[in-house]
Amino acid sequence: MIFKSRSQAFQDTFAALTAKNKSYIEIGAYKPSHKNNTYNLETQLDWQGFSIEINQKWKPEWEKCVERKNKIYWQSALDFDYHTATKSLNLPNRIGYLSCDIEPPLNTFAALKKVIEQGIVFDCITYEHDNYARKNKEELDYDVLVREYLKSKGYKVAITDVYCKYPEFMFETWFVYDDIKFDSITFDQWKKNNLL
Repeated sequence: MIFKSRSQAFQDTFAALTAKNKSYIEIGAYKPSHKNNTYNLETQLDWQGFSIEINQKWKPEWEKCVERKNKIYWQSALDFDYHTATKSLNLPNRIGYLSCDIEPPLNTFAALKKVIEQGIVFDCITYEHDNYARKNKEELDYDVLVREYLKSKGYKVAITDVYCKYPEFMFETWFVYDDIKFDSITFDQWKKNNLL
């Protein structure tokens, strides 16, 4: 393994093994090091990028985490200008990794569309759909919606059935851009192949 994962379900490891461009955008930063998808990428592998977090209660923890040098924006991901931010930070239009994880699923999908529609392309994406929390079949299935949307934008499913502790709580699907060689597999298969 590259490093001891700080992510909830090895998202940082997936990004490190998959992305060609060593850069990231993190939508939904949470804490700076605990259950964070970009901490290792920045501090261990020297990736460049930025994070977005609307919840100001985590700001003191970020300010104390001196090893985090990359920019964090304390605002809503839904009205953020991703294009301007990437240009101001001298990041390319092709970013290595997008971590997309805010609440509720409706907002996560809206934030994903916002960044993609601003012309930014990613080598890989980890997307939290939270389908385990759907109460009935009438609720929107964001896993299906994001698969259809990203397929129309040139992405393919890389890892399915991503869960944290218990397989019945599948909460993410991971994607890669079409030009990246990657055959779709389940999370359990990926862990078996990459985490030994």
